[in-house]
Amino acid sequence: MKLQFKRFATGVCVLFLAITAFTVHKEVPTELPATALFPYGRCLINKEHNLELISSAVHFGFSFEGKDCQVVASIANTQDHNYLQYELDGVYQKRIKVSKNSHVSLVISAGEDGKHIVWIYKATEAHTGAIIIEKIIGQSIKAIKPKSAALIEFIGNSITCGAAADTSEVPCGTGEYHDQHNAYYAYGPRVARELKTNFILSSVSGIGIYRNWNSDAPVMPQVYEKADFQESSSAMWDFKLYTPKIVSIALGTNDFSNGDGLKKRLPFDSGIFVSSYIQFVKLVKSKYPVAQIALLSSPMVNGNNRLLLQNCLTAVQKNIDELYPADKKVAVFFFEPMQATGCGGHPSVAEHAVLAEELIPFFKKLLKS
Repeated sequence: MKLQFKRFATGVCVLFLAITAFTVHKEVPTELPATALFPYGRCLINKEHNLELISSAVHFGFSFEGKDCQVVASIANTQDHNYLQYELDGVYQKRIKVSKNSHVSLVISAGEDGKHIVWIYKATEAHTGAIIIEKIIGQSIKAIKPKSAALIEFIGNSITCGAAADTSEVPCGTGEYHDQHNAYYAYGPRVARELKTNFILSSVSGIGIYRNWNSDAPVMPQVYEKADFQESSSAMWDFKLYTPKIVSIALGTNDFSNGDGLKKRLPFDSGIFVSSYIQFVKLVKSKYPVAQIALLSSPMVNGNNRLLLQNCLTAVQKNIDELYPADKKVAVFFFEPMQATGCGGHPSVAEHAVLAEELIPFFKKLLKS
């Protein structure tokens, strides 16, 4: 009897140790290196084998188990800080600050056990500098590939970036320019989420077709082919990585701008604007020969300039259609006038929702064509 009890006790002990070992093993965090992620948007793997997020709203996804995980991130440029933002289990959460020259473990907490899905986005634009992702730490971390869907590339300026839109943390007139950036809630990503498409933002604050907000150059045609939209950069973007079904171009706001009122600025020249725009569309078509081109006006250009911009875009449309008679006809969309209330007269987060609602039927129709 005692022998049987000893055998039973020994068996229970072994089973207990086995269960304990399994439990402990399961709770040991794992690391997912940046090279195993599937980023979507302008980015690169640097010489340290880390992922550099470049463009506005460039994003990647992963799943984990348990209550929380960590994203190890840093920045390496002269900016004091930068911002990521994230979505947890399909719900947008918040922006998270990444400080200069620090390898921060950003904790993402789900609050409860189970399997969770996270999508990380760069909240700011390329000119704010890259955010470097080193690894993800947590239980059962697995990278997620973006869904297979049509792609829309949104080319534009600060509006397309989602700049000056989010004052929930830093009020207008305080902090740094990028403290109010929120690319996740810009009109482009909103349209893409509603229509279940993929998206890329190729946008730079203050940029124009033939002149910028307060300077003559470099304009979008000069930086579009550069990976980080910097004219002096030697890194060229590989346009073979993505094949958009639609390329949306929303430029003109800054060409019409009067600048800071101090620097000498000539009156808007519609001839130069139209010819420069035509050349840029030809450049885009050389990268994406089968893409549908869509030209958007600006919600920030009002009054007589609004009509002039519309006439210019119509002229660009007509010229491109004549140059490429066998291609899809260029589509044009005119925004309703808006008195934007974000910082510096930019659309706010709520106003980006209005812009997206205007655009959704337009892009929905183009996706079906």
